[in-house]
Amino acid sequence: MAENKLLEFRHISKSFPGVKALEDINVDLYKGEVHILVGENGAGKSTLMKVLSGAYEATTGELYVEGKKIEKNSPRISEELGISMIYQELNLVPELSIASNIYLGHELRKGPFVDTAAQEKRANEILSEIGVQIDSRTLVKHLSIGAQQMVEIAKALSRNAKVIVFDEPTSSLTDSEIEELFNIIRLLKKRSVGMFYISHRLEELFVIGDRVTVLRDGRQIKTDVISNMTMDSVIESIAGRKIENLFPHTRKQAGEPMLEICGLTGEKFSNVSMMVRAGEIVGVSGLVGAGRSEVARAAFGVDPYTAGEVRVCGQRLPGNSPARANRLGMCLLPEDRKVEGLALALSIRENIVISSLKAMNPSGIVGQKKEREVVQQSIRDLGIATSSMEKLAKFLSGGTQQKVVVAKWLLSQSKVFIFDEPTRGIDVGAKSSIYQLMDDLVGQGAAILMISSDLTEILGMSDRIYVMSGGSVVGEVDSADANQNDILQMAFSNV
Repeated sequence: MAENKLLEFRHISKSFPGVKALEDINVDLYKGEVHILVGENGAGKSTLMKVLSGAYEATTGELYVEGKKIEKNSPRISEELGISMIYQELNLVPELSIASNIYLGHELRKGPFVDTAAQEKRANEILSEIGVQIDSRTLVKHLSIGAQQMVEIAKALSRNAKVIVFDEPTSSLTDSEIEELFNIIRLLKKRSVGMFYISHRLEELFVIGDRVTVLRDGRQIKTDVISNMTMDSVIESIAGRKIENLFPHTRKQAGEPMLEICGLTGEKFSNVSMMVRAGEIVGVSGLVGAGRSEVARAAFGVDPYTAGEVRVCGQRLPGNSPARANRLGMCLLPEDRKVEGLALALSIRENIVISSLKAMNPSGIVGQKKEREVVQQSIRDLGIATSSMEKLAKFLSGGTQQKVVVAKWLLSQSKVFIFDEPTRGIDVGAKSSIYQLMDDLVGQGAAILMISSDLTEILGMSDRIYVMSGGSVVGEVDSADANQNDILQMAFSNV
């Protein structure tokens, strides 16, 4: 096996002022292997990969690539060694063509000029090799997220990548795009490419993984082959404790209707009616494009609708008025937390209190001591990983950003919550705490409408489930009587 070893981390540690991000990590990667890295946010996964990419220099330890010790690393050296990184936030130029993106910085030339025809021809060949039938002259801005990811893979192959790092590659993909990605990963394995794969979606481990390394608090907890592990053992290794019940929700005594969506019609949905009572978590399932998020945005007043009405706690909510919705006790945790859920240039503290300043300070004078105490309590309750509440939101991991959005609305004294993909990109330990918070909320009489692409989450946390397809509600089921097959059949019924 030694001749098949692509790279090896030996006793890697990385320290920042006041923080030891990695401590004595020993991980290797073989040709044709998918080595999955899992752990909670802040566990050290991305830091380790940044050491590999040359973005960070290890404090101590050694990196070997194909048996050769790398004395000095940098992004350029890493790339020359055949290491490519495909981040969650794709690194493409929307206004350029696929071919231009693939060869950006490594242009094919004819004399002093860029050989555009040669780039397009070779780009088409690489795309064809991985089963992607898109003309390389197409502008990237016209591609879906899934297709853009294929361009990133093609870019790596154009540079003869031996090692590819995938960082949360499926977080924004449809089910069909995920399967397409997995097929390409299987093809790369056959071509002896080694891959590190970072994901919070633990079910993916058992679909494409060969080995798993669990990191926790910068330490290596376990490395083992997939066949020796179970979902429960992976979860317990990540969390550092036994999670008896990932979904703690128990059915409460439902009260009066708190959210009523009646015959709502908009650009991408028609005649949608839903109702959530006090003490209920109601799930909304369906395929990407079914209109779930669009209905939520319209109900909250972000987007317009042409017919129907919304009632919150019995009061009719006028359209296009998120502020009015919030005053009536309703809030929306949006799917795109970075664009719509956070002010990235503000601190954790400012983001958490931004929707509650008036309620916290009725006199108009901001009580800084009280504000800091409340924020610190929110950080403790949600397990927000940060060295300071003054840290800017743009520097937080995706999971930590989501927790800050949740904390903001929990402080607003809302009673009707719309959670749109509440745990997307969040580690299993944080998921457990958010599920518990949701259960606590409905236990206190709140009502939750939860939109999720995770059927396990829908079934585990919902009392009732609405299924949408083609912009319409095609079914309503009690979660006690539902299963994944029934929901999927309904979801495909109107496509």
